[in-house]
Amino acid sequence: MKKKEILVMCCHTEILATLIRLIEKSGEFAVAGAATAAEALNSFRSRTFDLVLMGAGLAPEAEQELERELKKIRPETPVVYHFGGGSGLLFTEIKQGLDQA
Repeated sequence: MKKKEILVMCCHTEILATLIRLIEKSGEFAVAGAATAAEALNSFRSRTFDLVLMGAGLAPEAEQELERELKKIRPETPVVYHFGGGSGLLFTEIKQGLDQA
């Protein structure tokens, strides 16, 4: 069975690395990371993702703008915001986001 593809966007490189490690460790997902909105858009344009996980670091206006741009490219891809709360919450948010798709 093909793994679900997740793009993780987080400006804090240490947090980004932790999120990627936690998600990959589950064995259920293939993960790509982006530390800037530009990186996220480039990855999203070149690869099909099942979900985008937005982490900390962008100003609210920049988050909204990035989500608008992502939705212009592939409106069906859910964008989920995660700002901490542990791995249990992280995986619940991912599963809920994937259920929306």
